Amino acid sequence: MKIMVAGGTGVIGRSMLPKLVREGHDVFAMTQNSKYNEFLREVGVTPVQADALDRDAVLAAFQSVQPEVVIHQLTSLGSVNLEDNAKIRVIGTRNLVDASKAVGTKKIIAQSLAFTYEPGSIPATEDVPLDFEAQNPRKINVDGVAALESAATELPEYVILRYGLLYGPGTWYDKEGMIGQQVLKGQVKATDSITSFLHVEDAAQAAVEAMKWPNGPINIVDDEPASGKQWLPVFASIIGAPEPEKEDGSERGERGASNAKAKKEYGWKPIYPTWRTGFKLSFEK
Repeated sequence: MKIMVAGGTGVIGRSMLPKLVREGHDVFAMTQNSKYNEFLREVGVTPVQADALDRDAVLAAFQSVQPEVVIHQLTSLGSVNLEDNAKIRVIGTRNLVDASKAVGTKKIIAQSLAFTYEPGSIPATEDVPLDFEAQNPRKINVDGVAALESAATELPEYVILRYGLLYGPGTWYDKEGMIGQQVLKGQVKATDSITSFLHVEDAAQAAVEAMKWPNGPINIVDDEPASGKQWLPVFASIIGAPEPEKEDGSERGERGASNAKAKKEYGWKPIYPTWRTGFKLSFEK
């Protein structure tokens, strides 16, 4: 199929693009920066210059390509600014959806989050509501996700990938990433907050498999939700950081998510079933 990927040069996109090409798809990557053009062409992808926040530029790109499917992997993580990321989810998604409707693109596969569910005592399933009662700064994430997911449903076919907390090369949870560096400095405490992790390779593979999945949201997380008191000491040890300080308590909504539906109904199998082995394989030298 002819696919337009928005966010193809991010940490997920760089892994996902070659997979799509190997599947035989005709792949185009919408990118704001021409410095990635050489990489894109090397992996068999056609670059298309457009800023996702520029409505006219996005429409022109879609009119040129006439994609059958759009894969939305847009984020704005470089500035560590929640408002910037929410802007991408709200305005960027709106531009992608409107351009898709204008040219007849039928399906969208969109990156969302599995950690914006309302509070609860067990890992969230897809039928749990988003945390609309949250206060800032959490509310910024929730509202951005809600806008993204609502817009995606306007196309005839839509798969909303609710990703867990990403780790692996190029992420915040890499040894060289923002959180990895904080852990190395002993700045992150091990709490009771529950996290569901996801390796970037599994995020990429799920997006490829989602080409054949039915409409709706789906949790894409590993098999083992874990508290900070469980995963952080392991992560710290593997990257050579000091033993983290422990602290009781958790933040609102940090309950983890269940991947039971993805595995049972969709046949999805994570390459890295648990962060325990994933951390070791990703970070240990």
